[in-house]
Amino acid sequence: MTGPQPAAPVAGGAEGEPGSEFRKDMGPWANFALGFTYLSPVVSTYTLFGTALATGGPPMIWAFLLAGCGQFLVALIFGEIVAQYPIAGGVYPWARRLWGKRWAWMTGWVYMWALLVTITSVAYGAGPYIAILFGFSPTVHTTVLCTAVLITVAVLINYAGTKALSAAAVIGFTGELVGALVVGVYLLSTHRAHGIGVIVDSYGTAGNGSYLPVFLAAAIIGFYQYYGFEACGDTAEEVAHPGRVIPRAMRRTIYIGGAAATFTCLSLLLSVTDYRAVISGQDSDPVVHLLYRTMGEVGARLVMAVVLISFLSCTISLQAAAGRLIYSYARDQMIVGHRLLRRFSHARAVPGYALLVAAVLPMVIAFGSLVSNDALTKIVSFAILGIYGSFQMVVLAALRARLKGWQPQGEFTLGRWGLVVNAVALAYGIFAIINISWARNPQEPWYDNWIVLLCGAVVVGSGLLYMFTTHHYGRGDAPAGDAVPTP
Repeated sequence: MTGPQPAAPVAGGAEGEPGSEFRKDMGPWANFALGFTYLSPVVSTYTLFGTALATGGPPMIWAFLLAGCGQFLVALIFGEIVAQYPIAGGVYPWARRLWGKRWAWMTGWVYMWALLVTITSVAYGAGPYIAILFGFSPTVHTTVLCTAVLITVAVLINYAGTKALSAAAVIGFTGELVGALVVGVYLLSTHRAHGIGVIVDSYGTAGNGSYLPVFLAAAIIGFYQYYGFEACGDTAEEVAHPGRVIPRAMRRTIYIGGAAATFTCLSLLLSVTDYRAVISGQDSDPVVHLLYRTMGEVGARLVMAVVLISFLSCTISLQAAAGRLIYSYARDQMIVGHRLLRRFSHARAVPGYALLVAAVLPMVIAFGSLVSNDALTKIVSFAILGIYGSFQMVVLAALRARLKGWQPQGEFTLGRWGLVVNAVALAYGIFAIINISWARNPQEPWYDNWIVLLCGAVVVGSGLLYMFTTHHYGRGDAPAGDAVPTP
């Protein structure tokens, strides 16, 4: 796959990455498209629309506003950090510069597993649409096989290099717009069954109690929507002028992607004819049934093809982010097998073995899901928990660094508002993590009811055990903790 390798380059600072092996082949538009396809309004909405509607009724759409506002604050903090430290790998090197090696190691470990599980969740969610497109029955086993095929195709595209990744991101962005806007406009103009007032009618999902717990349970669709903007920073060494380009791309990803997702959800919501059938479980796949009813078999399959492009481009973007994180980890000698994982294909300018790991492990997770009931919801929930956890580790590191004297020095800063935005972003993240982890099914066995939190505890516990038994966190000589000024 690669030839003999030179010594691992040392990560740079605000000036960029002078020792980087990447080529700056990604333009501003492609960088935004990468974050947009990772955030993917079509993927998140089509994957969880039925679950969220059945749980919380039409008002679940307000989750997009709740999560969008909170994650926009996180994106502002990330923009300050990447502007000063444009290093491949995203949250791991950012945490390293803001706090230190140990904190960075654990941040990268949590983020790595969250990315790998997210790859599985996106590819798994595409399974039913692949089955419908090609005309076979979507069973659990065919869904897992489709997951493996989609992951394989994605990694082959990633192996082709940064230019191929950029092209895939732009194509995926186009597919997302077609899926979100064209289909949405068609549904609203020809098959709208409800008025806008339904977004405040819970249709009895709360029973005789408060609607708030029901809404927070349904809000998984919003929490699943608003991440992916960090992928713009994961490829920081492949973008010219990253201090200006990447913070702007992150912000655009949030408000353009969020607007597209909200519109997609609204168009589906106002076109579903029988909410009570969805809430009762009688209609378990309202998106597919809606498309067939409104567009016929040919039209529905055409939409499935566009949706499949969205799922594929999202998987490609996720793999790109995971591969660069693993490479960044290995470049700093932070993980077992670092000599192999830091190997770089100079012909294609990609970390080949790191990308291979980002394909193989999600496949293993997908086949492991065969032993679980309601696998998709659990996979998605853990993916959200891991992503939000690693994000907040960076947000906390930034807040700690500010209180110790760090003043962002990149081309994008929040100025005097930085401390306030940082604190509110942390508060939002903690609230989101608690909500995602909360057990809501007392009728199920305790280990199934707390499966998301248990998986998180396993990842953190195994990471701590690995970190303190191997001491890999201390091997690399890349800068660490230097954001805080020395007394």
